[in-house]
Amino acid sequence: MGKAKANAGPLARRPDNSAFKQQRLPAWSPMLTAQTVLPFFYGMAIVCVLLGAWLLVTVQNTHELKVDYTHAGSCDKCFEKRKDRANANQSCNCTVVFNIENMFKGDVFFYYGLINFHQNLRQYMDSRDDGQMIGRNKNLRNPSSYCEPFIKDKNGLPIAPCGAVANSMFNDSFTLVYHSAAGSRVVPLFRKGITWYTDKNVKFRNPQVENKTLTLAQVFEGTGQPLYWQKPVYDLDPWDRNNNGFINEDLIVWMREAAFPNFKKLYGVLNRAIEPFTDGLPAGNYSVLISYNFPVEYFQGRKEVVLSTVSWFGGQNNFLPVAYLVTGCLILLLAVILTAVWWKFGKNGRNMEE
Repeated sequence: MGKAKANAGPLARRPDNSAFKQQRLPAWSPMLTAQTVLPFFYGMAIVCVLLGAWLLVTVQNTHELKVDYTHAGSCDKCFEKRKDRANANQSCNCTVVFNIENMFKGDVFFYYGLINFHQNLRQYMDSRDDGQMIGRNKNLRNPSSYCEPFIKDKNGLPIAPCGAVANSMFNDSFTLVYHSAAGSRVVPLFRKGITWYTDKNVKFRNPQVENKTLTLAQVFEGTGQPLYWQKPVYDLDPWDRNNNGFINEDLIVWMREAAFPNFKKLYGVLNRAIEPFTDGLPAGNYSVLISYNFPVEYFQGRKEVVLSTVSWFGGQNNFLPVAYLVTGCLILLLAVILTAVWWKFGKNGRNMEE
């Protein structure tokens, strides 16, 4: 016969007689009374209201000006011209005039904006080849199937960069002009340094080849440009040869998809080293010379240019300050209601049985 097991019987599964297993450890639980809860509610309401007011004042100290140029000024003829796809390769320039009433002090950022353009559609976001954009030679000539139908051009050459995201790259260009009593002058903009550091140095690279004497055009030989592009990827910036290929900053900015259908993307930053822009953008009359290329009528969209200053909190966005103010007011209202209920029914334990 086998040896009988120790502690056999109905008590075999009983936990050990220890403070931990028998739940005899000392414990603390808060007593939620009016004297402890109500001060917390009032304190949270004051904190939210003060924080919301502070953020609102900060946001109001920034300036933002939006100019919709879809049909504005002489751009109306360009809008009509872009309705016909046969005119896609024909250039069209227009001018929009506007006024800045108050000086934009400090750093000024120049954005282009699109309305009703859904970059957040799943199929659209997937239509790209990150292996190609990072400079892998294998992906350069054998793009991912995710890029379909923008994977090969009409000649059967692999497209670089492939996919719907790159194919729909925004290609309007702008020249901002300041009109003062002394005459008109072009507003200088920094067109580099507008991307995220990780995008520029990690996620986007040109293909590497052993022969360092090859030009960028030779590196991309055997590939085709996206169907709706006017230039190949190695010739996007004719003024700066180091800003071409997959490291072109306008391309990188576009390839970071927006989360909402109405968005703006950075185009340039004011160069404050040149007079009279050392303190910012002076008040006065301005015009924007636009190379009007990007069609918007197919998705019932609109285009705009945006001039904005920023603070430590960012650009002009009232959502978070208003959210704090509304939350603080709701907490304060709830605290007042709880105080009235406690005063009438619960103070000193009176009327609780009723």
